[in-house]
Amino acid sequence: MREYLLTLCVTAAVTYLLTGPVRKFAIATGAMPEIRARDVHREPTPRLGGIAMFGGLCAGLLVADHLDSLNGVFERSNEPRALLSGAALIWIIGVLDDKFEIDALIKLGGQMIAAGVMVVQGLTILWLPIPGIGTVSLTSWQSTLLTVALVVITINAVNFVDGLDGLAAGTVCIASAAFFIYAYRIWFGYGIEAAAPATLFAAILMGMCLGFLPHNMHPARIFMGDSGSMLIGLVLAAGAISITGQVDPDSMNLFVGGERAATHAMLPVFIPLLLPLTIIALPMTDLVLAIVRRTWKGQSPFAADRGHLHHRLLEIGHSHSRAVLIMYFWSALLSFGAVAYSVHSASMWIVFLIVALSAVGLVLLLLPRFTPRAPRWAEAFVPPRYRRRTRLAAASAGAGGAQEWDGTEEERTPVGAGVSGVNGATAVGPRSRFPDRRKTSASR
Repeated sequence: MREYLLTLCVTAAVTYLLTGPVRKFAIATGAMPEIRARDVHREPTPRLGGIAMFGGLCAGLLVADHLDSLNGVFERSNEPRALLSGAALIWIIGVLDDKFEIDALIKLGGQMIAAGVMVVQGLTILWLPIPGIGTVSLTSWQSTLLTVALVVITINAVNFVDGLDGLAAGTVCIASAAFFIYAYRIWFGYGIEAAAPATLFAAILMGMCLGFLPHNMHPARIFMGDSGSMLIGLVLAAGAISITGQVDPDSMNLFVGGERAATHAMLPVFIPLLLPLTIIALPMTDLVLAIVRRTWKGQSPFAADRGHLHHRLLEIGHSHSRAVLIMYFWSALLSFGAVAYSVHSASMWIVFLIVALSAVGLVLLLLPRFTPRAPRWAEAFVPPRYRRRTRLAAASAGAGGAQEWDGTEEERTPVGAGVSGVNGATAVGPRSRFPDRRKTSASR
């Protein structure tokens, strides 16, 4: 565990330290889009944050390669090299897109090629565990097709959720933390060495996100852009492919007794088979709804619109920070709930706890104007808007000193929801370079 924590810390430190120079580089090269009427952010913000994240990935793999307990991952498996190859290719495509706006089909083709590179080097789904049946081996073309599909879907699902400051990095960090717990349990608890690469990938992914988040939290100083969102999506997919397609459930001795007993014993393994989809359930839902919504209107599935989940949270009155925290809550509930159920599938209290927390999340969704108040002893440690009373300077010289403020926020008009020109576009969808024509025509 210490080696994984060391790798995580090095990855986070390198990513954090590189983000500052990368921001200056992005400003110098003009990688700052113009503000449009439908953008959420209000100031031009540089992107290309994926450059720093890729540097953290390389640093994490390099450190792990020189640690005695993790060096065996590189000796026994070619998966780390496959990940680095695919990540380098998708990162280059993302950097070019952040700067020159690559066509949607070219990006989609690049994603498929990056997935194919990983398949060629051995990072692929070889079999699937099926309850009541056992392990089902896949043919070469079946494994290739399934692996490429999972990589492309995960990349675009992560990119779809990248529409608010800190949303994509925080959501993926939560997902990778849950995935790390599950992968480490299989590797350390069952002694299965094939789970070690997935555990390493999850630790590095957490470090990449944690190192970038301080620069990306609202108000963001830099956006990760497609170079970052596609990169973390690919790393997340690589870990999922490694743990579900390389680890043989037969080695856990779960298929014992009758068919019913084997099916019940297989649940802890079968549920995490869906974990890669569970940890990106919100982005996946957003992706499916966007495709259906745009197709129903006769638009391209990759055309930008104003219907994403996080933008709807803004429309109903949630602030930027609260919308992000709500998305964090649901991501953590789904991902850690799936991991908890995979460990104790026979415990009903886990189901009751998930239902109770879901009810809490629904209440939070229905209270967009509710502002929590911190106790008086904690007022010094929270932002002013959460304090019961705050002294503000008089607005004018004639106000006669300080005036009391009850701590409530000003009534604000909800920000118009839309896809940001930097961190809200889809991974395969082009960004519009022109202002909103509907508002232009209406003003005339």
